[in-house]
Amino acid sequence: MLIRYSRWDGSQSLPDLDADDVLAAMADDLMADGDPRRALERLLRRGFRTRAGEPVPGLGEQLERLRQARQALLREHELGDVLAELREQLRDVVETERAGIERRLAERAPDAPGSREALAQAAAARRERLDALPSDVGGAIRALQDYPFMDPEAWQKFQALMMRLRQEIAESLFGRMKQGLEGLGPGDVAALGAMLGDLNRLLREGAARGGRPDARGFLDRWGGMFPGVGSLDELLDRVARDSAQLQSLLDSLPAAQRRELESLQEALLGDPALREAMTELGEHLARLGFARRAGRYRMEGDVPLSLREALRVMGALHDLDRAEETLREAERSGGVDQVDARALERALGEPGAQALEVLRRLAEALEAAGYLETRGARWTLTPRAIRKIAQRALAEVLGHLGRDRVGRHQVDARGSGGDRTDEFKPYEFGDPFLLHLRETLWSALRREGGGLPLRLAPSDFTVHRTELSARCATALLLDMSRSMLYRDCWTAAKKVALALHALIRAQYPGDALYVIGFSLYARELPPDEVPAVVLTDRHYGTNMQHALALARRLLGRHRGGNRQVVMITDGEPTAHLEGDQAHFDYPTTRRTWELTQAEVRRCGREGITINTFMLEDSPGLVRFVSEMSRINRGRAFFVQPDRLGEYVLVDYLARKQKRVG
Repeated sequence: MLIRYSRWDGSQSLPDLDADDVLAAMADDLMADGDPRRALERLLRRGFRTRAGEPVPGLGEQLERLRQARQALLREHELGDVLAELREQLRDVVETERAGIERRLAERAPDAPGSREALAQAAAARRERLDALPSDVGGAIRALQDYPFMDPEAWQKFQALMMRLRQEIAESLFGRMKQGLEGLGPGDVAALGAMLGDLNRLLREGAARGGRPDARGFLDRWGGMFPGVGSLDELLDRVARDSAQLQSLLDSLPAAQRRELESLQEALLGDPALREAMTELGEHLARLGFARRAGRYRMEGDVPLSLREALRVMGALHDLDRAEETLREAERSGGVDQVDARALERALGEPGAQALEVLRRLAEALEAAGYLETRGARWTLTPRAIRKIAQRALAEVLGHLGRDRVGRHQVDARGSGGDRTDEFKPYEFGDPFLLHLRETLWSALRREGGGLPLRLAPSDFTVHRTELSARCATALLLDMSRSMLYRDCWTAAKKVALALHALIRAQYPGDALYVIGFSLYARELPPDEVPAVVLTDRHYGTNMQHALALARRLLGRHRGGNRQVVMITDGEPTAHLEGDQAHFDYPTTRRTWELTQAEVRRCGREGITINTFMLEDSPGLVRFVSEMSRINRGRAFFVQPDRLGEYVLVDYLARKQKRVG
């Protein structure tokens, strides 16, 4: 099977969420610090790949896409003169009016001198007003609003321009209005004023009562202006967002253009009462927490923008900023509930929203699969999840081994039960009746010859040989001193414990495994609790004496078979017990050595072998372990942490004696 890996760019489809994929992706973090919540938070940040190699982008990758999208917008466009198109259209209106004036004068009959004189005076007055038009767009529009057009076509062009501009400014302040208001005339501006008055009155009443106002009446009357808005909060959020994009455009323009655009805004929505209503609404938005910060953007491209296009780009940049702001907060807090999903979808499209939804469902998927239990703010892994992680640790360890490296030592001893082999033998009383049918029938044919019916005799029966596993009781001793944390050995040690637990549980259920952690004192660790064990600076001391004594008591419950201690450590003993009290000395003292060696001898006398896996080759540790091996006749290995699991599991499997019967 060929799998192609690529960076997620939003175009790829996202896989169905699988709880096993999520658990596998967070397993290493769980092993490192044992906290499911923190492990899931880190998974949210970095994302992961499914077992099939499909990417599930995390918050970090989403943030990178937002950054790239912002840079693309800024590098593509420029804010040279966003009013250039309007200036050209106004010039066309004025030139059309001038041409119309001349045409009217030429069409007037010469036999009507009084009418012609009046027309000439009117034409001169209009030319004078046209010549005196301010150079800025806002001033020119304000002057033309009460100008008596002589040419009908010029008047129609100006009215169409006014309706379009009012709509663009209204959209920039209140969001995209309903389809019926696309041609926004003076009457519609009055409707906007009435809507603003009702909205401000509603918000004032809510503030007076100290709560959220009942907006049903307002939405029934004015909701049609805001398609897709279902609540007052959604409406206020839209108004705040769209108002901020106009302010951002103003802040990003050169001073002269900014003044010109502000003048245009006043000319289009010049009613003082309307401006006061807008100011009051801004105060309500700030009080209720809806106000948006209007950023200033520096365009570096060469594609010019019209006013409508500039407002659209500002809206896109605001969405990118809003999405980034909430994503960064999610990164800090480790949760995704506060991410503005609408802003993210507007910024990155549907794939961005889908990726966010996948991240939101991670904990839900783990809980539904029975891997995670939530009790209030506390998250814990279930035993089922621990077993899954243990199986993964085992698969990871065995994955590094060649098939021929994990063998099973066989001895020439007879037995019964166990696994069936491909070998066969004549049936004897007491053998499991695992009939080898082909050999049984062939024996009867040789004895009887051809013909039917074929009669079987007791001597014809042939059975499969079987293997019998010798039972083994193991105490796995894990050094929990803080040096294991500093040398990055603790996670490897925990993986070994889980892998060995999974191996015994799956293949050797008759074996026993005890996990013992030791630092200043030793204690038994239930295998299911190993992932949650976290080392801190408080874990000091290496009390091998206490660990060996505890191992000896636990292994004493088993008689016969193999009994062994597997000790994983990175340092020589530095603590011992005097009665029930631990004593710590560094460097190690003679007293600590002697008491630890005495415990080694007791293990030897009771037939318990000690095999030590050293993660450090310091002279003191090597000297002590060599002496311990001489006393106990065990073995010592120096291994790197990343190969620890292989050594321990291979050694365990090599000790599994199999009897062929």
